[in-house]
Amino acid sequence: SEPLIVVATLASPVWFSAMQEEFQALQQQCTWDLVSLPSHKTAIGCKWVYRIKRNSDGSVARYKARLVAKGYLQQEGVDFHETFSPVAKQPTIRIFLCLALHFQWPIHQLDISNAFLHGTLDEEVYMLQPPGFVHNSHLVCKLKKALYGLKQAPRAWVSTFSKFLLSQGFVNSHSDSSLFVQHTKTSLIILVVYVDDILVTGSDSSLLTKFIHHMHTVFSMKELGPVSYFLGISVQSLPHGYFLSQAKYATELLHKAGLTNCKPCSTPLAVKSSLSVGDDLSFSNPSLYRSLVGGLQYLTITRPDLALAVNQACQHMHLPTNADFQAVKRLLRYVKGTLHHGLHFTSGPFSLHAFSDSNWAGDNVDRRSTSGYYVYLGPNLISWSAKKQSIVSRSSTEAEYRALANATAELSWLQQLLK
Repeated sequence: SEPLIVVATLASPVWFSAMQEEFQALQQQCTWDLVSLPSHKTAIGCKWVYRIKRNSDGSVARYKARLVAKGYLQQEGVDFHETFSPVAKQPTIRIFLCLALHFQWPIHQLDISNAFLHGTLDEEVYMLQPPGFVHNSHLVCKLKKALYGLKQAPRAWVSTFSKFLLSQGFVNSHSDSSLFVQHTKTSLIILVVYVDDILVTGSDSSLLTKFIHHMHTVFSMKELGPVSYFLGISVQSLPHGYFLSQAKYATELLHKAGLTNCKPCSTPLAVKSSLSVGDDLSFSNPSLYRSLVGGLQYLTITRPDLALAVNQACQHMHLPTNADFQAVKRLLRYVKGTLHHGLHFTSGPFSLHAFSDSNWAGDNVDRRSTSGYYVYLGPNLISWSAKKQSIVSRSSTEAEYRALANATAELSWLQQLLK
């Protein structure tokens, strides 16, 4: 199990070894200097967070201890300013896979070890020494590099990594700032970054190997081989394509809901509503409802068939009722029966096709319509949406037009990205 307190880990050889590994990495990166705390400054605290990293089949990959700063004690304008940091959009990752599949390019998966420690801080931040590794109780850590938990840490890392890629001749995409492309007369390298997880492919294998070797000299990095498990998504290589699924994640979600042995259901939504006494009462555990619906949202990355049902569940996050929770349980029962469903990518022509639709005044409460669209790149589904319209449409034609406008906007963005 994953411990919650430091005392329990200091007596455990496995977890203490993980803590020492993390502390040594912090020292090698020159993350801080031990100094006396200035009188006009306040030092924030820190804590150890423990995680068991698992493979796609659920087996233990390694034990990870992470030193996390208590960033919630930071003051805006004093020890942090800008905090926004982008991540790659899911359609971008799917297009990346389609490109590599079409041209038969190898995909390399990279993981930056302690990525945030590579980000250089512009602000003056002081932190207490890590529990279990206190050198002198009268001194504090003056941070030179970003640390997990700091509000500006993701931004500092992305800024550092982006500058490195731009210095290597890469160009940052205007459509998705997490996509980088290096174009030469004879080769092409494409890189997608999602915080510290990186996918890279290209037309020239030797040039790609040379670039990855150069990254090793700049960053502490692990090569995970051909892409197989990325952001909780299993990427299975097939003779004619890829199969993307989240069976492990869905199983964990069912375990959290206590529905591991539930009876599967054939559809995500009920055809007819069957209200009973007490269904309109507030659900007794709204935090569980929000947690499960949030998990289902992430499951839609490879499950477009859940999009509409999850969208409807998200509309009751503020005050879920017993009926709302029954709808979520039905959705989870459907997931139970379709654990191994996912997206299948095959090689094919590069033509964009989109389909849009709407249900006029589908919500009986506010009479608003729901827009939906699917976008295909050749035979592969790369983008979809099921979302309630922001205003009331006064006719079915108006509702259809709004759905068509949403699909057109997505198509325009995808065209820009592909260019």
